[in-house]
Amino acid sequence: MPEKRLLSLDLRHDDGGHSKHRRLKEHLVAEMVAGRLKPGERIPSEHRLVRTLGVARTTVRQAMASLERDGLIRRIQGKGTFVDDDARRKLNRGQDIFALVTPETRTGFYPSLLHGFDVAAGELQHQTMTCNTGDNVDRQGNIVLQLLDKEVGGVAIVPTAGSPTPAYQIRQLQQRGIPVVFCHRRVEGVAAPLLALPLREAGYLAGKVLAERGHRRVALFSTNPSPSLPPRVEGFNEGLRAGGCEAPAEVVHAVESMVMLSEESIWESLQRVFSTPNRPTAIHATFDSMAEMLFLLLPRLGLRVPEDVSLLGFGGAWREGALTRRLSSVVVDELATGRQAVSLLNDMRRGMRPLDDNTDFVMELGVSDGETLASPGEDGRTRVEGGNGKREKVPQQRERT
Repeated sequence: MPEKRLLSLDLRHDDGGHSKHRRLKEHLVAEMVAGRLKPGERIPSEHRLVRTLGVARTTVRQAMASLERDGLIRRIQGKGTFVDDDARRKLNRGQDIFALVTPETRTGFYPSLLHGFDVAAGELQHQTMTCNTGDNVDRQGNIVLQLLDKEVGGVAIVPTAGSPTPAYQIRQLQQRGIPVVFCHRRVEGVAAPLLALPLREAGYLAGKVLAERGHRRVALFSTNPSPSLPPRVEGFNEGLRAGGCEAPAEVVHAVESMVMLSEESIWESLQRVFSTPNRPTAIHATFDSMAEMLFLLLPRLGLRVPEDVSLLGFGGAWREGALTRRLSSVVVDELATGRQAVSLLNDMRRGMRPLDDNTDFVMELGVSDGETLASPGEDGRTRVEGGNGKREKVPQQRERT
């Protein structure tokens, strides 16, 4: 073992704000990756590390505890602490493959998420693997088993929305030393970094935008009830009130899920909503894919967008499709989300961030003007204002611990 090299490590000086125990762990991991700290080799005792490195015992214990959680060292009572026989394989296995697991890949902001993930991984010389669960928790479990078999270097996952993801699916990865990053939502009982999609704030911003345009009768088209819907509806109604509208939104459960969009179901919902005298002057769709279908179906009712009814979607900041570019939407920068996921996976794989880091990174929101948002006139119809198609700049992420 390069004991002399380890014991000469200088932890007395500040190193970019990194804690001493994290720097000690990073150094040990780097020695393992390089092969200088070999499997089965004994690590100096806590007492010797404390005395030689001039650090507190808690510093050494924190570093060792983190390495043990990651399965890189093992303690043998009465003998000492040793590099795990499988440590280097755990650090190097599948190291060139990062996997992204999502409920779908074709609609909404998922294409941008995939693109950002793939580009960022390529810059770090990693291959990428994309897995589509179809929002099915059993299929997601099978995908996790395949990723374990392939011994990938890290997994970013958007957990299923239709059914809660059981904690054991994700723990299998972490127990094998594979880093995991959650995107959009967490899995209860599992500690890992989260790139949070602020759905309540998205609802609030959408409600406020519509109310400030003068809309007082609005409908919110969504999927069937899910755990993420109540905070979104609550935020939407608060946004309406903040913009001067006291009436709550009419919530329309138009489809089963975003994975299985049904034109027939959306058409039936539209007919019902617009058959009443107090029809809405604006619709907020919880995803752009649904907003696109509404945009195409509303003319069948003799309604023009936005002259007769405004339409506000929700999706990614990068408006690539011809129809998507026309939509006015609340947006989140999923390209940046994909990049951040790769950065976090890389940090964890290199030992710079623990596998059980529980930090939230909340994605910032913006508004894409598009051409489907207007203000209602005195006759109940809408009056076109703006529609220049420009997009507000989406702010950078903020970290929440």
